[in-house]
Amino acid sequence: MAEAKNTKTEEKEKDDFRYIVRIVNTDIDGNKPTVVGLQSIKGVGKRVAEIVVNKAGVDRLAKIGAVDEAKVAELTNLISTYSDYVPHWAVNRQHDYETGEDHHIFGTEVDMVLKDDINRLKMIRCYRGVRHESGHKLRGQRTRSNGRKGLTLGVSKARPGK
Repeated sequence: MAEAKNTKTEEKEKDDFRYIVRIVNTDIDGNKPTVVGLQSIKGVGKRVAEIVVNKAGVDRLAKIGAVDEAKVAELTNLISTYSDYVPHWAVNRQHDYETGEDHHIFGTEVDMVLKDDINRLKMIRCYRGVRHESGHKLRGQRTRSNGRKGLTLGVSKARPGK
């Protein structure tokens, strides 16, 4: 009798299991644990994933494909409103240049904001902007021996007769 119940629950789990879960415009592999799956969203790291999963009350080791639709919707909502319920030091965009507010950005917005920031640095012609334009290192790293590219690399051969 117990074996029959186990097979029925396994069949039900297989029917409910989703191999691809879509959260915040990102496809997540359903076979990954919940915390690891959420980390595949750009802008969500281990800390953010742990906080969101704990707040949603989802088992962190359960496969994200086995989580029901209501909990997935709750996870999506919690990720979208992440900056509302965490301290200001836990967000990835503190004191935004345009608004001055603290908020957390996700997905394709991360790339767009980064591109806007680099373009602003280039427009105001600051040191970092100029280094970005010329393709050089901009955080004080060594450039004489490291990060070299182009045709003339290495030591040239000594010419015979000299």
